[in-house]
Amino acid sequence: MIIIGIDPGTASTGYGIIEKIVPRHRGNKNKEQKNINLFRCLGYGLIKTTPAVPTPERLKKIHQELLKILKTFKPTVLVMESIYFFKNLKTAIPVSQAQGVILLAAAKKKIPVFQYTPLQAKAIVTGYGRAEKKTVQKKIKSLLKLKELPKPDDAADALAIAMAHFLLKKR
Repeated sequence: MIIIGIDPGTASTGYGIIEKIVPRHRGNKNKEQKNINLFRCLGYGLIKTTPAVPTPERLKKIHQELLKILKTFKPTVLVMESIYFFKNLKTAIPVSQAQGVILLAAAKKKIPVFQYTPLQAKAIVTGYGRAEKKTVQKKIKSLLKLKELPKPDDAADALAIAMAHFLLKKR
């Protein structure tokens, strides 16, 4: 199973891809080993756009870049951070627009989509819904056995949302 996590935004859309690995048993059918779920990070990064470019062109770039990522990694699930509360409508509208082109890309590739709020993702990954970004990054680094903290924040959030889905479905 390959999961792509997405932290949507018009200026910066973070993505993170993780893969569930089924352990191979060579004659040793120990119960503890059977229940181990392994996963690894296949990649993460940002799709960036600039405010100097008109909104339709920015959304087109997000859509095209995401389609390339989906073609490369062939995820079986797309998990996206959902809008849960915005103080500023000027921020909510562009994020919603980015979500729309992300949903379109997933529909084109026939990839099922799941959404979680940041609070849900943090609670699933760290056990505390109001965990600080640094705490989430440290947990993701540990779970995925990364050499350094995943950065920038949007990419780290995307890995966290992917990991949250994996952990939730594992239960």
